[in-house]
Amino acid sequence: MDKTEKTAVVEELKGVFANAGSLVVAHYSGMTVQQMNDLRGRMRAAGASFKVAKNRLAVRALQGTAVEGISPLFKGPTGIAYSKDPIAASKVAVAYAKDNDKLVILGGSVGVTTLDANGVKALATLPSLDELRGKIVGLLVAPATKIAGIVQAPAAQLARVIGAYSTKDAA
Repeated sequence: MDKTEKTAVVEELKGVFANAGSLVVAHYSGMTVQQMNDLRGRMRAAGASFKVAKNRLAVRALQGTAVEGISPLFKGPTGIAYSKDPIAASKVAVAYAKDNDKLVILGGSVGVTTLDANGVKALATLPSLDELRGKIVGLLVAPATKIAGIVQAPAAQLARVIGAYSTKDAA
């Protein structure tokens, strides 16, 4: 790689680090090409990406960013999983690491917070952004449904009483 290619890679990585909602750094030593393609496919399906970069270039790209604290993780054969969604990259990486022991999670970051391997695993257990939105909408709709049922109940009871009197008078 010549100097211009290295500069381009560093700039690309700076963009990744600046725009990512979450980053996961993992060792991928011993994984086959098929396993890497499978991991990348799962990441794409979840709206995340997995990238392998030279450690020196990644550390250089981290300088001056909000996630500079993860630079000590870049030793050995490391890959970077990233996504705009704060949960997606960690969910896929942790799930894949359970199935494949050759992917070892080292740590990562969410926003400006640096996480160790256990922090990334804990983050993976949280519901995704879409799931949280669904729960919030459900909580907002539930009181309105209950109010409609309560308001409707007296009218239904009144109609039953009137119906009972009308059948009593008819008998």
